[in-house]
Amino acid sequence: MVKYFLVLLLLVSNFLNAQSPEMENTRPFVLGRIDQLNSKILQEDRILNIYLPEGYSSKDTTRYPVVYLLDGSADEDFIHITGIYQFYTFPWMNRVPKSIIVGIATVDRRRDYTFPTSLESDKKLYPTTGHSAAFIDFIEKELQPYIQNKYKTSTSRTLIGQSLGGLLATQILIEKPYMFDKYIIVSPSLWWNNGSLLKVAATALKEYSRNKLSIYIGVGKEGLTPTKVPRVMEVDANVLAEKLQGLHNKNLEIFFDYLPEENHATILHPAVINALKILYSSEMIR
Repeated sequence: MVKYFLVLLLLVSNFLNAQSPEMENTRPFVLGRIDQLNSKILQEDRILNIYLPEGYSSKDTTRYPVVYLLDGSADEDFIHITGIYQFYTFPWMNRVPKSIIVGIATVDRRRDYTFPTSLESDKKLYPTTGHSAAFIDFIEKELQPYIQNKYKTSTSRTLIGQSLGGLLATQILIEKPYMFDKYIIVSPSLWWNNGSLLKVAATALKEYSRNKLSIYIGVGKEGLTPTKVPRVMEVDANVLAEKLQGLHNKNLEIFFDYLPEENHATILHPAVINALKILYSSEMIR
């Protein structure tokens, strides 16, 4: 046994010594950390990509706002949105406060981001859809407490969602507005179930009386939606903004942003940049 171990050790040593020159004097570039959270509600493990701002220390008393990012996989929006926040916290920018970014890695967007549809064609085309209620429960009852208990968080919570993620963010805003105090909703897929979310009473939001909610809705020139009944993305987004304004709730601060030079593929970055400029303009001291 010792003989075989020595042979194995020799092979490993030779392998390490034979590494190509370009691999020498290198080390990983680490942007954040990866947490795995077991969800009893969803009955699965969920991957969380976490960015901790410069200077973060679990030993000091500083607490940080938390940004929850839907579509937060490494190959989705986590790296890009983290870069925007990191850049805007530079002292010469000072546009946003240093923040913890929580990217919720995607498993099944159509399952997690959509509520049940009454359209049989959608049920057949997207058989896993309709479970957003469980995903919202996961965020509220498992994810947020996990982040709050493990990291140095303040009470400030922002939600960012685009497309189907924007649909989910809108559903949370309407049904459980207290879950976040800032909503960045980009190109929401309000066409889902023939625009039924635009027709709900939004009673919880109308009667909301806690701290101020800041709501940004951004959309580009995106045209017709992928539905049998013709709908226009930018029109639906505008209808949503008007619906929220029509609630006449003084605790709601609503911003509608139309970016005609952008489309569904290019809208996220400029919309988030505009949102940060608008939502934090009164909070940051230059």
